[in-house]
Amino acid sequence: MGLRKINLKEEYRSDRDNIISEFFLPCLNNCIEYDRCVGFLSIQTLSAFSIAFDEFAKRKTKLRLITGHRFRTADLNLLTKIFSEKYTKSFKGKSIKDAKIQKLQDIVNMGQVELKIAIPNSEQISDTFSERIGIFRDEEDQTVAFTGTSKESFSEQTRDFESVDVFTSWNDKSRVERKIKDFEDLWENKTKHVKVYDFMYAEENNLLKYSSEWILNN
Repeated sequence: MGLRKINLKEEYRSDRDNIISEFFLPCLNNCIEYDRCVGFLSIQTLSAFSIAFDEFAKRKTKLRLITGHRFRTADLNLLTKIFSEKYTKSFKGKSIKDAKIQKLQDIVNMGQVELKIAIPNSEQISDTFSERIGIFRDEEDQTVAFTGTSKESFSEQTRDFESVDVFTSWNDKSRVERKIKDFEDLWENKTKHVKVYDFMYAEENNLLKYSSEWILNN
């Protein structure tokens, strides 16, 4: 269908919209590239993309993620296995969680998911990366950018109260281009006050940190 054919609003807010069904899923189901910055990344968040993984595989959708450097212990251990070329064991099992993780590993192995870590390196910035932007692109090179929400759990029961501001290449081209440049500068490690590393490089060089549960939930 394409992004331009989705009936998108300029803003979605939890008190009046279903942000998942009205915004995220339609965009995910009609994009071939998705770029995302989030402050924290968990296996739950990443495996939630299994909702769209089947379509991802069909369209060979590319997902590029930039996240901060703090992780729960269990999440970091599992992410390291998924993104390591040395880890070849299957995650196949009987549980729904196993199936989601296996789908994630499959598309990582196919090169459809890339993960980078952003670490502030300036006294002017606190020790936390928390930029929240996302960019969808479709086959017709139309683009939808957004700011606001900090995570994608795709769960109707566990959503935060939040709002999302949406910009489209056909209605707000200059702002979309700025969001694209902001993401690309981060991805290429060209942003002041922050260093960006490939996930496995950061893990192998002890640049990642463990965080307690309460920190990641606030």
